[in-house]
Amino acid sequence: MTRKIALSVASMAVIALLAAGCGEKKEEQQSSESTGTTTTTTTTNTTATEPAPATTPAPAATQEAAKQPDAPAPAGGELHIYNWGDYTNPKLIEKFEKAFNVKVTLDSYDSNEVMLAKVREGNSGYDIVVPSDYTVKIMVDDGLLEKTEPSQMENFKNVDPKFVDVYWDSGRHYSVPWQFGITSFAVDTAKYSGAIDTLGIMFNPPEELKGKINMLDDMNSVIHGAERYLNVPRCSADKADLKKVDDLLQAAKPNWKTFSYDTITKMTSGDVVVTQTWNGAAYRMREAVPTVKFAFTKEIMEGWMDNVAVLKGAKNIDNAKKFQNFIMDPENAALISDYARYDNGIAGSHKFLPKEFGEAPEINPPAGVTSEFVPPCPPEVIEIYNKIWTNLKK
Repeated sequence: MTRKIALSVASMAVIALLAAGCGEKKEEQQSSESTGTTTTTTTTNTTATEPAPATTPAPAATQEAAKQPDAPAPAGGELHIYNWGDYTNPKLIEKFEKAFNVKVTLDSYDSNEVMLAKVREGNSGYDIVVPSDYTVKIMVDDGLLEKTEPSQMENFKNVDPKFVDVYWDSGRHYSVPWQFGITSFAVDTAKYSGAIDTLGIMFNPPEELKGKINMLDDMNSVIHGAERYLNVPRCSADKADLKKVDDLLQAAKPNWKTFSYDTITKMTSGDVVVTQTWNGAAYRMREAVPTVKFAFTKEIMEGWMDNVAVLKGAKNIDNAKKFQNFIMDPENAALISDYARYDNGIAGSHKFLPKEFGEAPEINPPAGVTSEFVPPCPPEVIEIYNKIWTNLKK
């Protein structure tokens, strides 16, 4: 993603993990999967555990071992990855290719919906995708993912316990953590010096920010953000609530300059002063423009986690499983975070990251900040969301 959490009830202490440990986006217990309810958790600080020793890649299987169901595949072959744009460290891919003699190809998308549409068309040619939490849930329910049983892989011991029993894949039968974070907004404080502790900056901005705001081209992030600002339930089918959301968005639209996922470029080029964005993207913005600040709001914020999953019928399933196990090694997870600037959910990975990563304000929310994971909304609500979104984008 030029990107981009919410987790299980236990996992919501996750945002704190952004501070020192290894966690990140939203979460919910399975009890809320069918209802569309959300779980909110107050941030606390948690220190990551020490990493387990990195494992040595398994040698090529012998002919006899290859006959066994769980035997490793011979080294070599290909792996086709479909991931968010500007989200994959080239060093990670190079290391994996060298370790397993596998040729990796990487294509990118800019939203879960684009990826999901491509997969549903069939014959995508991809082995691995990196869906966000709610999209994993959709893909599991629709039979689009292989049950690769990451919990039985050697490096699964490194996954932070808070990210194991997540609402989208309880027990981790399909997916492994990639990165997790928070969706809020960033401001160039050299151009705006007012308070930025409220979503009102986007939905009811002061005069000096009107026409200088970029919003994510993301239906769920924008609509759920409006719901949080209005303090109405997420995924509500109540017509009065949905009208409030629609009215707010229509009133706010004239104050927005653009809808774009390319939030880093929007800010670092000076095209906008405010952009809805993710904490890791804001970290990268600040590295280029030191006056950029990520906002932690008094309203609940969106949490999320992106996950590595294997598509049903993947041609290179053995290499895909190797990749899932590979990124659960703390040193390899650190390579992902060092590039994308989000936390990863793998205990011990901070040992392999620069000190400034663990101290970055974007991944160290203030005490009392809350975020939530939102499971997929019911179909009847999504239908109304689509109408609201289509009308908004006219």
